[in-house]
Amino acid sequence: MPGTAGERRPRRSAAETRAHILDVADRLFYWDGLHNTGVDKVARAADIAPTTLYRSFADKDDLVAAYVERADLLTREWIDAAIAASDGTPRSAILAVFAGLRPRLAPAVYRGCACQMTLAEYPDAESAPHRNAVAAKDWLHDRFAGLLADAGVDDPGGLAGQLMVIYDGALASAQRLRSAEPALHAGRLAEVLLDSRDL
Repeated sequence: MPGTAGERRPRRSAAETRAHILDVADRLFYWDGLHNTGVDKVARAADIAPTTLYRSFADKDDLVAAYVERADLLTREWIDAAIAASDGTPRSAILAVFAGLRPRLAPAVYRGCACQMTLAEYPDAESAPHRNAVAAKDWLHDRFAGLLADAGVDDPGGLAGQLMVIYDGALASAQRLRSAEPALHAGRLAEVLLDSRDL
């Protein structure tokens, strides 16, 4: 809650200020939309002056790019954890990623894929937010491709692309339906696809 006149704002280091702004921007960008959330709105919600925000981020695109990068890092963490908890085979690792989707797509915590929403709102392929969103998707594609290469698949990149269609389809469907059920369908489809390659 913004401070009233006479109240002292908490003193933060530059790193703490940047993290605080990102915490606030993350919530606003994700739930209210990127174009619906201006820098002034973020500054007010963070209880800081706009000039303070601009000391941490050059402009709104810079802030959005950092938001996407942060969302990507959090996604990588849970995907790596899901893979690490599997039995170690490429098949189980891939299916563990799809199994891990269901709690993340629950309507109470899921409005849509941050990267997909960013790509829709920032169509300019040269913009930093767009580039970061593409890099996030490319990372998962490459993660799948690496697992498939370990399994001896002759076209790991192609099969990884098919898995990405299933994965991204689940994210979009969950947003449309306001349900985590697409995660179950995606897991079954991934299993069928892997079965077709004897994995």
